[in-house]
Amino acid sequence: MLLKRLWQHFGDLKTAWEAPLEALGEVEGIGAKLQGAIACYRQQCHPLALYEHHRQQNPHHWVLSDPRYPPLLREIPDPPPLLYYGGARVTELLSQATPTVAIVGTRDPSEYAQRWAHKLGYALGQAGFVVVSGMAAGIDGAAHWGCLEAGGATLAVLATGVDMIYPPENRPLYYQIRERGGFLSEYPRGVGADRPQFPRRNRIIAGLCRAVIIAEAPYKSGALITARYAAEYGRDVYVLPGHLDNHRAKGALSLVNQGAQIILGEEALLEQLGHTPPLDPKPFSAPPPTLSPPQQQILTAIQHLSQGSHSVAFDDIVQQAALETSVVMAELMHLELMGWVEQLPGNRYRKIER
Repeated sequence: MLLKRLWQHFGDLKTAWEAPLEALGEVEGIGAKLQGAIACYRQQCHPLALYEHHRQQNPHHWVLSDPRYPPLLREIPDPPPLLYYGGARVTELLSQATPTVAIVGTRDPSEYAQRWAHKLGYALGQAGFVVVSGMAAGIDGAAHWGCLEAGGATLAVLATGVDMIYPPENRPLYYQIRERGGFLSEYPRGVGADRPQFPRRNRIIAGLCRAVIIAEAPYKSGALITARYAAEYGRDVYVLPGHLDNHRAKGALSLVNQGAQIILGEEALLEQLGHTPPLDPKPFSAPPPTLSPPQQQILTAIQHLSQGSHSVAFDDIVQQAALETSVVMAELMHLELMGWVEQLPGNRYRKIER
């Protein structure tokens, strides 16, 4: 926030760096003590050398004054002074001003919420929205995958450097996003996961988007932090209706009392967002011939049972594939390691489109 005030007061940070200490004192938040610290730091720091070293380590980043910096994010009170990016399409997606919608929620969702996060991600991706989330386990991953399976574009806002994969089990998702979307972070390359970084990351998710969807969240959830930021920034907040007996849904449902809008289906959501595209079902695609016959049978069974979007119970896969339980269990493990299927809570599985 202080850097943004300096930038707004002086017009650019170069002028602020060279300004007399008395002029710095005119900026809210800079008192005599901080002026003294700035004077000492100026004697020790060589900005151009520091920037050149940083640029060599992190060539892909934007500063606040860069015209490519996301304009919605620049509007918030505390935008990242440096925004790092990666992925094949991140600059293209942000430069086109494509409408962005976030889907966030608990890392331990119910099957219902996981399925609906996927359905909403699919519908938004098919409608041309960019789906934004945090690439966490649970709701985030389901939303990203749904968008990708619809042929849409998705952005992941990371609480690590853009070169880090967290959690590790999202490695297949990371590579898909890298090819068909992009990553954003306020942390340079090499920075790993640390608990305080995740709540701060959530303000970027809210700031990037015109609307935020909370799919499922208990009372103590980072998704509620994202919702609070969204409300502060004047973004629309939507909530997936959950079961009152489900403790994982109660935090999200409490947002309705604060003005959040209830989601009544994919078409209704798209209408609320000002867009009503056709929702054609995803066509069936045959398994790749490079897989073994049992693996092909299992993928075919999952796709037939799920109709291309929902998760499937393990017992149903065994019955549909007409294979021994031990064979299905072993082959599902291989398919998961190869990035063809994803195991969900409740011993359910979902095919990952590639």
